[in-house]
Amino acid sequence: MPTRFLMSAAILGLTVGAAAAEYKLTILHTNDFHSRFEPISKYDSGCGAEDNAEGKCFGGTARLVTAIADARERAGNSILVDGGDQFQGTLFYTYYKGKAAAEFMNKLGYDAMTVGNHEFDDGPEVLRGFMDAVGFPVLMSNADYSAEELLADKLLKSTVIEVGGEKIGLIGLTPEDTDELASPGPNIDFTAPAPAVQAEVDRLTGEGVNKIVVLSHSGYMVDKHVARNTTGVDVIVGGHSNTLLSNRSDDAAGPYPTVENGVQIVQAYAYGKFLGELNVTFDDEGNVTEAVGEPLIMDASVTEDSATVDRIKELAQPLDEIRNKVVAEAAAPIQGERDVCRVQECEMGNLVADAMLERVADQGVTVAIANSGGLRASIDAGEVTMGEVLTVLPFQNTLSTFEISGQGLIDALENGVSQVEEVKGRFPQVAGLTFTWDPSVAPGEGRITEVMVASEDGFVPIDPAATYSVVTNNYVRNGGDGYAMFSGDDKNAYDYGPDLADVTAEYLAENAPYQPYTDGRIQRK
Repeated sequence: MPTRFLMSAAILGLTVGAAAAEYKLTILHTNDFHSRFEPISKYDSGCGAEDNAEGKCFGGTARLVTAIADARERAGNSILVDGGDQFQGTLFYTYYKGKAAAEFMNKLGYDAMTVGNHEFDDGPEVLRGFMDAVGFPVLMSNADYSAEELLADKLLKSTVIEVGGEKIGLIGLTPEDTDELASPGPNIDFTAPAPAVQAEVDRLTGEGVNKIVVLSHSGYMVDKHVARNTTGVDVIVGGHSNTLLSNRSDDAAGPYPTVENGVQIVQAYAYGKFLGELNVTFDDEGNVTEAVGEPLIMDASVTEDSATVDRIKELAQPLDEIRNKVVAEAAAPIQGERDVCRVQECEMGNLVADAMLERVADQGVTVAIANSGGLRASIDAGEVTMGEVLTVLPFQNTLSTFEISGQGLIDALENGVSQVEEVKGRFPQVAGLTFTWDPSVAPGEGRITEVMVASEDGFVPIDPAATYSVVTNNYVRNGGDGYAMFSGDDKNAYDYGPDLADVTAEYLAENAPYQPYTDGRIQRK
């Protein structure tokens, strides 16, 4: 054989060998789904059938069924994983707890998920029932749960699955402060994320696994910290901070994937609005040589699977029982009309702000601010149903706690009274403070003339330099209604507390028959 043909054959052999050594894996992922089995609006709240028919809705399990099937067909080797917080957020969870989530996750064919803090909202019992019902492993590495008998023999720190002849190591993470965010009970000790991940990486690599994916319900900033402070991790699929990572969206917090210390970090916002799709190429030593992708938006262009639509409708029928359930009693009508609450102190505003503050007062929170645009109705005297509470508070907002300076609070109140003439929804209803405002002053030019805050000695003038712990809803905390001073990652914030409607219903029940009132906490000069 001529020399040139021998050389060509050798080169061809090298090329084939290199190609054979490459391994491609598509990681499909969701996070923070929060029981949004039905489609959602652009505001992440419920989206009615008429709007859905007009193409105005996003997400919903029926769209995910179609999108995941399509993605798997494109992919070849693929896995489907979840970054936690499947639980909580709609009446589907209130009624079914983890059963509906288990049914649909099995239908979608998940390979694994990590425990989110909301998976502990109803204690280890509900989490265990969910784990018994699903056909995939549930993971959490950064906790000692050996003393919790409901979890000790079922929950895993990590697992190994085989896809296309290759072993993939999967490690779970949950928030280190889950004991403060949910109800895990006294038998679980949560630990720092990076050492826990490293311990599992070392164990897995010792077993010959060289492709490691962390499923992390810990937030974007923690994910970057873990990436910087571990070795051997290839990909982190995130959750908890509801972060959109994207190479196309102006709203993205960073690129998809975000690369930190060679680790590919992805997250796909929340509520099933996107399906994450990361295409990773590994060399024969398990090193990532390429990682590309983009979250796929679940809009009207994604056809809903009809069988899934029918099943969700079937599961939704008993929810009317919840909507009709009497939860409290009102001694008199509770005024919540927009033309009142958006220009002055109102009874509904006091109810909601008081309920928010009482719920988190034991965390050291002393001030509550609610945007009047979040109050959508009044409540009649007599029996109060959950449906009535949900009509007042329909947006599925959650409690958000954070820290801010006194000057920041003054600025927030200034924003709140800046559009009173236009009857805008930013007008602040408050608890734990009082304020006086002057409509004769131009908006943004010092309309707020006095702010007093509650203290052990009664109400005292606010200190602009002091730091205050505040509760609001997640929409306002993230800058909604002009409250930009509340947003940002420098506020020691937690945006995923209990549902505001649930908190208000429980407060009404505890104070039944509830007597509506105003007490002069907001004064107009």
